[in-house]
Amino acid sequence: MWILLLLLLVVWAGLTVFGFLVEGLLWLAILGIVLFLATAVVGMLRGRAATKE
Repeated sequence: MWILLLLLLVVWAGLTVFGFLVEGLLWLAILGIVLFLATAVVGMLRGRAATKE
């Protein structure tokens, strides 16, 4: 599970950097930022739920 979350975070970070580097793909950078943050939040919530059990 954690490997999948880390992989997704790396992919979203890569999309963000690619979106900022390529002119005209600002939407891709914004999408990458949103997905990165959403994945990080889901990972933190699942981590907290796993420690409470």
